[in-house]
Parts: sequence; structure tokens; C-alpha cells
Amino acid sequence: MGPITENYAVPADARLPTTHGEFRIRVFHDDETGFDHVALTLGDMDGPDPVLVRMHSECLTGDAFGSSRCDCGPQLHLALDTIRSHGWGCLLYLRQEGRGIGLHAKIQAYNLQDKGADTLDANLMLGHPADARDYKIAADMLGAVGIGDVCLLTNNPLKVEALQALGITVSERMPLVVGVSSENQEYLRTKAERMGHKITDSDLKIE
Repeated sequence: MGPITENYAVPADARLPTTHGEFRIRVFHDDETGFDHVALTLGDMDGPDPVLVRMHSECLTGDAFGSSRCDCGPQLHLALDTIRSHGWGCLLYLRQEGRGIGLHAKIQAYNLQDKGADTLDANLMLGHPADARDYKIAADMLGAVGIGDVCLLTNNPLKVEALQALGITVSERMPLVVGVSSENQEYLRTKAERMGHKITDSDLKIE
């Protein structure tokens, strides 16, 4: 990841009223990749408790189209609702589609999953890492909005380790299990059994 900038000629910073509450939206440009990433914040970022933070990787199929192959869309909406209920927090929307392999490769991986591969093996069969994301951009964005101590909304301990290695204090981890369905149950089971996500068998029960 390259250096980030909050502006081209003028800063991209505005009020963003949503169905989840009124947030502040700021855009950060990654000079190396050319991607724009977003920080949505609500309230003050100086505590007193650790700031509730969700690092959400872009998922066009789940976030925009409502795909039930994954839990991304429900996680995005629950994270925003949780931040609103908490009273302050930050959601980072990171342009790292398909765990960092991009949309084209992600759909290729879906095709392999349709033929029986799990979500991890599908990436590997295409010659990609199981998870190609880089969280330096997230740490830089957190620093830019004044966050150094977080309660991370995630089921993935590797996100905790990655932020801590980048100098962000992760004082707490809050689970975010939602949107379990017959379409994504095995996907989530693979995340738990092969990728270390903190998801239990009881979490995977379909209501």
C-alpha cells in the first residue's frame, strides 16, 4: 500500500445521513493502488472507552446485490447499527474485494465453489492466497481520524493481530455473527475450521 491522502484539490469530507444514522464520511486515496477507501465515523473518536471499529472489506455481491453466498451484507448493516446504538464508532470500508483478489477472481472462485471447492481452496486453485488483504491502509486511516485504541467488530483474530502489528491497540474484540443461511453455512464453517474465525457450531444454526 502506498501513502494515503485525504484530498486531491480539496478534502472529501461530508455529512452522510443514512438509514443507520447520521455519519461523517471521509475518503482516503491510496496513491499506490489508485483506490479510494472510506471512513464512516459517528460521534467523537477520543473515547473514553476504546472506539468501536469495523474494518469491512468491499463485497459488491453481498453489500450491493444482497448475495447470500456470504455474510458480508448483513455484517455491514449490523456493524452500522451497532455503532449507532453504541453512540460512537468508525466503519472503514476497504476496497479489497474478494479478500484482496479482486471481483473478477472472486467470481471465478465462486464458479469453483459451485463445483465443490470450499472458499479457501477455490482461491488457492486460482493461484491466489487464501487471504490477500493488507491492513496498513486501515491503520493509516485510523490514525488519520484520531483512533489509536479500538474495540474491533470481527470474528477474525488475524485482523486483530494485523492491526496490533501496525501499532493500533486492540483492547477488545466483539463478535459479529449474522446472516447465516443454507447458502453460506458451509462458507462460514470453512472460515471457522480452516481460517481460524471465532464462529461456533451454535452460531451456524439456521433460525
